[in-house]
Amino acid sequence: MLTQDSLQQEIIASIKKSLTFDILYQRIRPDISKFITATSKLPLKGLDDWERLIRAEAFYSLRQYIQKQNDNNLQQVGSLRWIDICSTDGFRRERALRTLSGGAPNSFLLALVVRRLNDWVPQVRAAARDALPLIAEESDPEFIVDVLFITLPYWHSWGRMEYIEKEVLMKVILMEKVTNALKKRLLTSSSGPVATIFGQIGRTTALDKFLAEISEKSIQPSLRAKAYRCQFESKFVWAEGLTWQWIDKIYGIQRRIPALKERIIPTARPFIDTLRMATIDRSPMVRRIAGEMLIKELDNIGDEAFNLANILASDKSPSVAERGRYALTDLEKRN
Repeated sequence: MLTQDSLQQEIIASIKKSLTFDILYQRIRPDISKFITATSKLPLKGLDDWERLIRAEAFYSLRQYIQKQNDNNLQQVGSLRWIDICSTDGFRRERALRTLSGGAPNSFLLALVVRRLNDWVPQVRAAARDALPLIAEESDPEFIVDVLFITLPYWHSWGRMEYIEKEVLMKVILMEKVTNALKKRLLTSSSGPVATIFGQIGRTTALDKFLAEISEKSIQPSLRAKAYRCQFESKFVWAEGLTWQWIDKIYGIQRRIPALKERIIPTARPFIDTLRMATIDRSPMVRRIAGEMLIKELDNIGDEAFNLANILASDKSPSVAERGRYALTDLEKRN
């Protein structure tokens, strides 16, 4: 596996080689294939650092070349396509987005396009809104899922992204090939913030029909718990930006917390069937939710409430057993 330093050196070398220019009518026509190959090896973590490296190296390489060409300047340099997405010049970033065609060659470059939805220049954000659906249509869905997994847990903190930009990404999620790849990745991911990603996807209807499957088959307990809660409460809940919460009004102390939003969803499976499945789930995290919902809905469950309460009361997890015992005590009082 390549180290961080070796990856950095490979990126720098690829930019220098890609910007060995062929001048035609004072416009540059570079071959950036080496740059594309190098970015295929980059991890999606630390995108800020990688983008700064690419931006700086491309800027210095261009400057060095232009200084040798007395009758040329930076404005006459033609589009560097994927490299220009990181440019310091907003005009170049916008032009790059509007000249790209076909699918993204790898996850990293697709992530750069998605990041332009939060660009500090409004015209660049508009170009990203236009370009992303076209690029996504032709891209490998696994590339798209890679980018969604690194973006969705944190995008509620993107201060410049507005509703219209978020809608573009939501439409990408609703593409059938993307929805199917997302479901598969959610089911099989053994690590990472999949419950948060699942909640953000819940802004759309993409996963509504897969809730039962996700709650039963996904590897991560936190995701199964989130999917069960969505079915019990008939809604998705996600973080939408940040809001201030008072800690102490006397001393003027506040803290920022996620602002929650929700979407009501239809549930095809009866509540009692979902409760039975959650009660025997292999994770105490899920069984705790089953106990919580059993207590909440005791009046509506009927005779089976005793059986479910007994199962939970004998659970090896103390927090689950406590809920079961509480439900039994409550039932005995009522009878």
